[in-house]
Amino acid sequence: MNFEHLELENQFIPAKVPSKKLMIILHGRGDSSDGFLGLPPFLALDDMNYILFDAPFEYFSGYSWYQLPPDQLPGIEYSSKLLTRDLDALFESQFNAEESFLFGFSQGALLTFEFGARYHKTLAGYIAISGYIYDAKKILEDRNKEVNQNNWLCTHGTQDPVLPFETSKAQVKVLQDGGFNVEFKSYEKDHSIDRDELSMIAEWIKNR
Repeated sequence: MNFEHLELENQFIPAKVPSKKLMIILHGRGDSSDGFLGLPPFLALDDMNYILFDAPFEYFSGYSWYQLPPDQLPGIEYSSKLLTRDLDALFESQFNAEESFLFGFSQGALLTFEFGARYHKTLAGYIAISGYIYDAKKILEDRNKEVNQNNWLCTHGTQDPVLPFETSKAQVKVLQDGGFNVEFKSYEKDHSIDRDELSMIAEWIKNR
């Protein structure tokens, strides 16, 4: 099942127990929504609906949310506009923003920060895994003032060869110093998602 009226290609997985909770999943560069189809069964949140988006730009056999450095900004802005329109449509009647979560890996993690912090609706939680922030200081200037008081979780691998751990940690600290309630957790992993990490995320979601 998918929502054909949305601008981004997507896959929808309904909750086992009907609810208006929604998790929005944003994949990394070169991947697609297919890469995260195993996530909902692992999280085992029976009352959570899931929508897995495909990024708008083709990248080899998958998709990308924005171009490689130093040309990220046009893609970030374009993807953010599409996400705004699609989430506005989803939250119009079918789902509740205040019960929903934004989940991103790598490029998707960057969008979780860059889009999520500016989005005009406040979600229940924001989860950014193994990503980085394009411009943390600009986020502090542009943010939805209600969003920064909410729940943010950022995880990163200390052995990440793609996006350095220390860079991500320093960028998150800029947001923390600016008032964001960001919980930053490190894992001994590379540019991937760890099983223990996912178990922690599932508990984190249940506690929101």
